[in-house]
Amino acid sequence: MPTVKPRTLSGFMELLPAPQRQMERILDSLRRTYALYGFTPLDTPLMEAAEVLLAKGGGETEKQIYRFQKGDADLALRFDLTVPLAKYVALHSHELSFPFRRYQIGKVYRGERAQRGRFREFYQADIDIIGDGTLSVVNEAEIPAIIYRTFSALGLQRFHIRVNNRKILNGFYALLGLTEKSGDIMRTVDKLDKIGAEKVRAILTDDFAVEPEKVDKILTFLSLSDGDADSAAVLDALEACRGQNPLFDTGLDELRTVVRYLDSFGVPAGHFKVDLTIARGLDYYTGTVYETTLDEFPEIGSVCSGGRYDNLAEYYTDRKLPGVGISIGLTRLFFILQEKGLLNDELPTAPADVLILPMTEDLSPAIALATMFRENGVRAQLYCEGGKFKKKVGYADKLRIPYAVFMGEDEIRDGVVTCKDMSTGGQTTLPAADTLERIKAGLVQRESGRIILG
Repeated sequence: MPTVKPRTLSGFMELLPAPQRQMERILDSLRRTYALYGFTPLDTPLMEAAEVLLAKGGGETEKQIYRFQKGDADLALRFDLTVPLAKYVALHSHELSFPFRRYQIGKVYRGERAQRGRFREFYQADIDIIGDGTLSVVNEAEIPAIIYRTFSALGLQRFHIRVNNRKILNGFYALLGLTEKSGDIMRTVDKLDKIGAEKVRAILTDDFAVEPEKVDKILTFLSLSDGDADSAAVLDALEACRGQNPLFDTGLDELRTVVRYLDSFGVPAGHFKVDLTIARGLDYYTGTVYETTLDEFPEIGSVCSGGRYDNLAEYYTDRKLPGVGISIGLTRLFFILQEKGLLNDELPTAPADVLILPMTEDLSPAIALATMFRENGVRAQLYCEGGKFKKKVGYADKLRIPYAVFMGEDEIRDGVVTCKDMSTGGQTTLPAADTLERIKAGLVQRESGRIILG
């Protein structure tokens, strides 16, 4: 019978045990941080009826979605976590308490061309706050605090949360008589960091027929937040346009509210910036928008983005359900951190804390010791295979298990165990209870480092 060559599909990440453990640490850290802010976990199906996922219809989404038939059913794999959330909230709106705060970390699927750092299957880590009819702008001020704590808890230190408000942009473009072209302008301006001002100018004039003098006004307006301009200075500069457009005024008031509460929410000024170029490409954003970039790797682009939307579930219900949320493209972020050598390899990645090596035919004492360790929260693996002693110790070393415990006839007779610290080579022979405490203290020390070397 011919064998099939094993392979992983292009655009799908498959990790070896040690980096998988690093990924799990990041996942655990995100869950802990999100829970601190009162978000409840949610898990929606990977697969939905295609008509549900494609309720908005057409465009790039339909080109990229994985869609297939099973019997009479027209099915599709989810391409993000926001659309399933919209369906979930519409379906369960009479059973949920609002504002509804949920986090979801799960895989999504997009049939786009796989390339460096871009995947067809990838984790997203989302949080959203959904209101019933209304949702206070203070929730929009809390989001940067969650972003700040999330990345700080992972160990990142040099990053900026950039914030804007689309009402300000829409109001400004209305003043220029460009309301009908505002969506195209914002999608173009959103690329300013990537392609530069001259290419933006060319696209606006050539592709969207915006008059050159209006392009000049747009670029001058956006430059108010260039360089090191602090948030207060940008807001003060925007006051020059107040009173000319109601939507602009509303957006400016909302942005001022967000900035005003940041200090109370614990966001240092050095990690936050009002940036008028931030627009986000998706049209459903209606207010505050966010992008987070790593200072040392600007070429990566945003690693966490999102914003305010005023009608999350309009395709599923007449009930108005406004919300605000952010998403981290976790697989892409992990790939970049791994590539840049920023994942802390000193943190334990072993599947066990201690490897127990029985040295006698009767395994009962070793089994009892493993049970005692596990009952006290220490992950213990019992090595029952044959072979030379050197091979057994080598197994612990290869898996980077921090401690190996030996139980021979002398140890059993004397009521002690011999424990070897695999990193230092040091050994102790102590009663099992004392060995347990020594291992637990050592594990606390080993776990004390950052996940990411920022």
